[in-house]
Amino acid sequence: MRGGSSYGDRDRDRDRGRDRPRFGGGMGGRSGPPPMKFGNPGERLRKKRWNLDELPKFEKNFYTEHVEVQRIGQYDVEEFRRKKEITIRGSGCPKPVIAFHHAQFPQYVMDVLVQQNFKEPTAIQAQGFPVALSGKDMVGIAQTGSGKTLAYLLPAIVHINHQPYLERGDGPICLVLAPTRELAQQVQQVAYDYGKSSRIKSTCVYGGAPKGPQIRDLERGVEICIATPGRLIDFLEAGKTNLRRCTYLVLDEADRMLDMGFEPQIRKIVEQIRPDRQTLMWSATWPKEVRQLAEDFLREYIQINIGALELSANHNILQIVDVCMETEKDNKLIQLMEEIMAEKENKTIIFVETKKRCDDLTRRMRRDGWPAMCIHGDKSQPERDWVLTEFRSGKAPILIATDVASRGLGFGSTRQL
Repeated sequence: MRGGSSYGDRDRDRDRGRDRPRFGGGMGGRSGPPPMKFGNPGERLRKKRWNLDELPKFEKNFYTEHVEVQRIGQYDVEEFRRKKEITIRGSGCPKPVIAFHHAQFPQYVMDVLVQQNFKEPTAIQAQGFPVALSGKDMVGIAQTGSGKTLAYLLPAIVHINHQPYLERGDGPICLVLAPTRELAQQVQQVAYDYGKSSRIKSTCVYGGAPKGPQIRDLERGVEICIATPGRLIDFLEAGKTNLRRCTYLVLDEADRMLDMGFEPQIRKIVEQIRPDRQTLMWSATWPKEVRQLAEDFLREYIQINIGALELSANHNILQIVDVCMETEKDNKLIQLMEEIMAEKENKTIIFVETKKRCDDLTRRMRRDGWPAMCIHGDKSQPERDWVLTEFRSGKAPILIATDVASRGLGFGSTRQL
């Protein structure tokens, strides 16, 4: 056993020269649905006919209930769920874990958690860890920023370390589908931080950047691939990768992907993955389109809901709604910015509907002396990365953006107008 882990993870003696976060551009982040390639995304991909008897067997249940969790009575479990606003649907859901050590992660994962100074699991992690580690399909419905990335990536690392090593020509074991390049980048950074100790390699696959580095990553072999649907479809059609080894599938921000028109691509991709895989779907909302996706892709799944099922705003955020005429917006915005910029903590995101409006407002504010920068789907990836870095550091405290920044970007203390 490695590092005292209860999972018995193997020591992965692998080439580390490439084990760095690799970022590119992406299909995600556009305003409105992405264009249909040839009118039918993935039309050259053929739906696979799976014979489970001929497929290699794989493990997916690695959960052993910690002795401290075993002692927790049903009343205390229900009380914990009530306090954390956890609602469960489905049968066979294990008890939540109250502390990280209850999940019995490998020591190298626990070391990173300690370095990050995480004290206890969030609500979605407390209930999601044991479900994911048990190999069950699950749907997690929780607000953005609730800790869902770790809720699926830490079990993914355990899952990967129990599968046979990748061989030449093998595709990823874990596939994470995400709607935007920004979210994909963040997920890969987390995958790198927690996977590097066990030599797990990851890469980001999305459009708007050169294909060469991404193809080289896939050809050399990566255990975790984080992808936007469009670029992954391109690579699958071109034979640059395959999903024959994929046994752990994550659909992140499923509602957002459907909003952006990615459903045909998602369905084409899932057809390339063996049906006895483990599937985890994550969403901030639970409309009927997302429910249908869950029914089509998941088997006997457990649904974990944090908070209300309907779409709601974070109750920790003060919201002020000012209804005004279109002609009044600019003057009201300047008045508000004068108030905000007079305060000590004054980083501000201004969301606009269109890329043109984003550019126009940025030019106007910079002309009037406001330190504003903007991002939207037409900006190059290096420019977007630079703008976000400037904003996070506070050098450019005003960010004007389309919905590419609407989810998944961790800015800390930030006002959103």
